[in-house]
Amino acid sequence: MSALNMERGVKAMMEQIDAPIASYFNSCVHCGLCADACLFYTETGDPKYTPIHKVEPLRRVWRQEYTFWGKLMSTLGLSKRLTDADLDAWQELVYDSCTLCGRCSAVCPVGNDIAYMVRKLREGFAVSGHATEGLTEAAIRTVNIGSPMGIKAETLRKMVASEAKASGSDIELDKPGVEYLLMLSSAEIMQFHEFIGAVAKVMDHAGATWTISTEAFEATNTGIQMGSSDIARQLVQRVVDVAEKLGVKTVISPECGHAYTAIRWEGPNLIGQAYGFEVKHIVEVLDEFRAQGRLHLDDSKEDMKLTFHDPCQMVRRGGVVEQPRRLLDLCTENFVEMPDAGVWNWCCGGGGGVSTNERAEPLRLKVFSRKKSQLDSIGAKAMVTTCSTCRNMLEEGLEEYGMEVEVLSLTELLAEYLDDSKAGKGAEA
Repeated sequence: MSALNMERGVKAMMEQIDAPIASYFNSCVHCGLCADACLFYTETGDPKYTPIHKVEPLRRVWRQEYTFWGKLMSTLGLSKRLTDADLDAWQELVYDSCTLCGRCSAVCPVGNDIAYMVRKLREGFAVSGHATEGLTEAAIRTVNIGSPMGIKAETLRKMVASEAKASGSDIELDKPGVEYLLMLSSAEIMQFHEFIGAVAKVMDHAGATWTISTEAFEATNTGIQMGSSDIARQLVQRVVDVAEKLGVKTVISPECGHAYTAIRWEGPNLIGQAYGFEVKHIVEVLDEFRAQGRLHLDDSKEDMKLTFHDPCQMVRRGGVVEQPRRLLDLCTENFVEMPDAGVWNWCCGGGGGVSTNERAEPLRLKVFSRKKSQLDSIGAKAMVTTCSTCRNMLEEGLEEYGMEVEVLSLTELLAEYLDDSKAGKGAEA
């Protein structure tokens, strides 16, 4: 790596050290509680996975550049500057063993948001060329093609046409003047495309108008995952431009926790202005339909013993906790909570870009032992979730541990139990 790139990386870290970051480093009491909140530590026992330790490069820059004693020690040659070797060694901790789940932040007794600190640290890693190869390539594809998996508009059209036929619904692309614009992750186009048909069925049933854009359909924001605000800003602006062009009232984040955080919470800050539309997760929209009396389910209910996996970005970062449970109550009769459910649920191990990193696979499969323990304690036969990344990681983990537990989409499950005879009849039905 060139000295110039390293210099740029350190400068990027300096620029990321805002008032919150400085206060976090000043207030950390080194209690170690964040370690017990991180599944990478609890499932390996290795102290290097302690969350606050993962941001040590950022702490060193803060100390050397913004504290009296740090500046003095640096001037006297008593404090070593960051090197390429340091960042090479730290890449695993920053990208392989942190999903940005925020559980460490939730337990910190002084309120330090460690996930926020890792997110800021990744900015320096990206600028200096130390982001992982998988994330970097995915980001390039997203910028140049429109999707981290290289999916083009024509592929989307074919998949939408297939799901429209399977669901018996009309799905109009690029339609202006509708209420909802549905975003999709690549996984929901190529792997879990039944999600598209399920949304179509629910929208038809609720009498809602909606569309999908062929210009900006991808919800995944690889810029945020790798640590490039410039790329993240560009991807958010694509969505904003299309939403404004079509005149929609609400942009729907799909079943993807990271996409929800990116477009709803980080988006306005990235582009420097408030949206002229609302952003909601698909589960929030479904729960609104429920509250408005626009969802009518048949008399049958799923009787298989099932549980719910809370996506970290939805519950800890987004506060979407009760909505999926209210929806599950409509269509299930044997639902059981996992230990540490809701805001304290344990991560699937693949969020924050970890799932794109082949090198991290052995580690994330090892730490899946925490989810295995949760499932073993309740004996559920199926697990519902509202995030396609979680769905992928859960399926991989279950296969690795030889567990016969089915993984289901909440949107797809709900669509199965709709009473078609009452479609579009609203609350009066």
